[in-house]
Amino acid sequence: MNGAESLLRTLEANRVDHCFMNPGTSEMRFVAALDRVKAVRGILCLFEGVCSGAADGYARMKGAPAATLLHLGPGLANGLSNLHNARKARSPVINIVGEHSTRHLQYDAPLSSDIQAFARTVSGHVRVVNHAPDMGAAASEIIAAAIAPPGQVATLIVPADVSWTEAGGCGPVVPRPQRQPPSGETIAHAAKLLRLEGAALLLGGATINDRALAAAGRIAAHTGAPIFADRNAPRIASGRGRFHPQTVPYFPEPAIALLASVRNLVLVETQAPVSFFGYPDTPSYLLPPECSVSVLAQRSEDGTAALEALADECGAAGSAIPETPLPAASPREGPLTAGAAGVTLAAWLPESAILSDEMVSAGAAVVPHLLHAAPHDRLPVTGGSIGQGLPVALGAALACPDRKVLALEADGSGMYSLQSLWTMARENLDVLTVIFANRRYQILEIEMRRVGVAALSESVRDSIDIGRPGLDWVRLSEGMGVPATRATSAAEFEAQFRTAIGERGPRLIEAVLSPG
Repeated sequence: MNGAESLLRTLEANRVDHCFMNPGTSEMRFVAALDRVKAVRGILCLFEGVCSGAADGYARMKGAPAATLLHLGPGLANGLSNLHNARKARSPVINIVGEHSTRHLQYDAPLSSDIQAFARTVSGHVRVVNHAPDMGAAASEIIAAAIAPPGQVATLIVPADVSWTEAGGCGPVVPRPQRQPPSGETIAHAAKLLRLEGAALLLGGATINDRALAAAGRIAAHTGAPIFADRNAPRIASGRGRFHPQTVPYFPEPAIALLASVRNLVLVETQAPVSFFGYPDTPSYLLPPECSVSVLAQRSEDGTAALEALADECGAAGSAIPETPLPAASPREGPLTAGAAGVTLAAWLPESAILSDEMVSAGAAVVPHLLHAAPHDRLPVTGGSIGQGLPVALGAALACPDRKVLALEADGSGMYSLQSLWTMARENLDVLTVIFANRRYQILEIEMRRVGVAALSESVRDSIDIGRPGLDWVRLSEGMGVPATRATSAAEFEAQFRTAIGERGPRLIEAVLSPG
């Protein structure tokens, strides 16, 4: 078999069965080999950022890696934004990048670039295959690197001639590593800290799941210690019947106020909280200066098992989980606001739905309502690089074909990866996209004021206005093959959402939010 088939056979042997791809000339032998390795599905995407975001969403829901196939340095560059989010999510991603044939590299052809330099910005491990007989071993090496706890992007760079040259067999099967819990001494120390005044827990990584939340809820009820959650965790179990930690706010001032009384913070698969950006006259580090920080579980350890052991150590096994108060009511009639949309989502969301959350400025009004929806999983933006909402929904739908997927998307950020809709239609994925359309980059208006621009002139407003010309999401969606409707009132949105949620296949609702 040639190098391309050796690579695919190694993926097959290691149960890597999805490859999100946007190939070019250098990757044609890989594409041809897909016909001989049926167990690996090639999912065609029209933009590399869709490939990388979909691989991230797949990994977050499956707990196992998918592959990407990208074309040379420029193709990798197009995928870097969502590979950045995957890196912050600690998602296992096998990132395969084609390269010019080895004898062609000396000529500095138009598409030549330093692929390794691009790859290192987002990859925990980079390997170039220089000889076809090394392909199988190199592929296994990349798989092992990607799945090493807590997970990472691992990039394999494959020259074209390595793909077409005889390579021998496939690489070995890589053992699946298991996360280990922290030591008993670490758990006992954390239990002692929680008995102190001003103690708190901060959850992140893979610890915002049913088991971990149940344990955290018992700890909160028994010790009285507040439990906080990293807002950028890769996957958040939400909905009624679950314990809901207090999410650390996005802006530093409310975050500092929330954490002001914390004197001993215990971290679980995360880091001490910092603000998203640095602002004039505002601290970036959100904890009080006198607060000490300890670690219950490192990112590579089993934080869920650690929380369960901590609950036992604290004597909290039988404690009842605290209930989450209902948010302020929003009308389901009248103007369509983000809060009104949140009420409808909470009322009609099906159980076990998956929500890819890139609502940006609308999210603050919607998420509190989702806490009282049917149990679901929410996938936030992990690295702050916008354009992940639609691709992550795409990947999640392929990872969990039996679950309804919703992409909750702002109109501005949705334009970064609009091409995702085409792949959703091509694969007939059960994804309902809701576009929160306010016709402007509202988050930038907020941030402009925060960095000291008090008055926004008409020319400044125009520079961040995406309403001239207006984006017509119904026509954009239908042009990609996804049926779409537009809602301009709360009642219209509820009626359209109820209809769409009961149908299978890709759908889109443009929710035109009322000004103000």
